Amino acid sequence: MDVPFINFEPMHSEIRDKIIEAFKRVYDRNWFILGQSVDDFEKDFSKYCNTEYCISCGCGLDALCLILRGYDIGVGDEVIVPSNTYIATALAVSSVGAKVVLVEPNIKTFNIDVNKIEEAITKRTKAIIAVHLYGRPIDAYKVRILCEKYNLKFIEDAAQAHGAMHKGEKIGSIGDAAGFSFYPGKNLGALGDGGAILTNDIILAQKVRALRNYGSDIKYHNEYRGVNSRLDEIQAEFLIVKLRYLYKWNNDRQRIARLYIERINNSKLILPDINLVKDSVWHIFPVRTEYRNELQQYLKEKGIGTLIHYPIPIHLQNAYKELGYKLGDFPISEEISRTVLSLPMWYGMSEEEINYVIDVLNQW
Repeated sequence: MDVPFINFEPMHSEIRDKIIEAFKRVYDRNWFILGQSVDDFEKDFSKYCNTEYCISCGCGLDALCLILRGYDIGVGDEVIVPSNTYIATALAVSSVGAKVVLVEPNIKTFNIDVNKIEEAITKRTKAIIAVHLYGRPIDAYKVRILCEKYNLKFIEDAAQAHGAMHKGEKIGSIGDAAGFSFYPGKNLGALGDGGAILTNDIILAQKVRALRNYGSDIKYHNEYRGVNSRLDEIQAEFLIVKLRYLYKWNNDRQRIARLYIERINNSKLILPDINLVKDSVWHIFPVRTEYRNELQQYLKEKGIGTLIHYPIPIHLQNAYKELGYKLGDFPISEEISRTVLSLPMWYGMSEEEINYVIDVLNQW
């Protein structure tokens, strides 16, 4: 049996007719940039996440960049980010000229260790970007309290956490602002690139809305040196359709995660904590093993797709060599990068496919 790492077919076949209808609506409307569909999606997504404002943009990286610019964070400032995350989180900080300050993760959750953040705060620190990695919520309230104590901005990187919850509240609604990605592989994915900023801060919302559109609120009146980062009408219309199914799709991911955790029984594997199932939306299902390369090859031979998220930590990337870090400086991130492997996780996996993955892992 072949079980790919990701498979869009069950999801997209289910909504195929509605997606075609959505395309026709935009096509017949003959308005393709910043029109009715974008307005409707922004209203729908802000309501879904329980925030006042949603400002869509071109991608998740742009969402973080626009938030930082909206808060006037730049050269001479420092922003704390997790040492274990996709590099886009750090790239956003670099894009505005601020310094990336890395903090180690918790080995059990892979998210930033909230107990290590305070020691990284300096007089130059302006914000903390906390990533809800793999769809797992961080302890957001602890981060918020810390930000209030030091007068810092709390920015949620929710690129992998559409619909995740923390203590009864939607991820994306707890910080000062949140950045989302709608890359096709996300739990809520467009059929191309896309992103959004969520916030309850009206001043930030107004500024970011202008910044994404050449710095302009009124055509040919430019308040800021902005950029062109706008969600296409067609992608907005697709996302409107998909958002209606997100709860169902996330529930299915939780079903798969629970089955994996309950039934995989192999002493060579370190599985996620069963207590993570409820609030996480399982964008990725990671396991750890000292024999990662051997396991990946074994699964490949059995027809099971996997990926490594992420093989090289930020501090060892050539893009950040000027920070002067070396192997051993962030041992927990290095340990995760060396041992992590992501298993198949997608809406619509059949019982047969799930059981096959479990059986193959138990036989390894």
